[in-house]
Amino acid sequence: MIKSSIKEEILKKLDSLPAEKQKRVLEFVGGLTEEKISGIPGQKLLHFSGAIGKKDLDSMRQAIEEGCEKI
Repeated sequence: MIKSSIKEEILKKLDSLPAEKQKRVLEFVGGLTEEKISGIPGQKLLHFSGAIGKKDLDSMRQAIEEGCEKI
């Protein structure tokens, strides 16, 4: 919960702003409370399936195993 002193200070400053800036504050606060999902849905990436050849994939897998799996 918001402390009443913080809320009062926010409201005081908000009241002194012109309507357009109050709208910007509202949009900003809304952005803080929304959970935004970024990225591309997997369905849209399916056309890339098979774009890398098996030989290249094997080379990449081998390089990862040799370079990344060492302790």
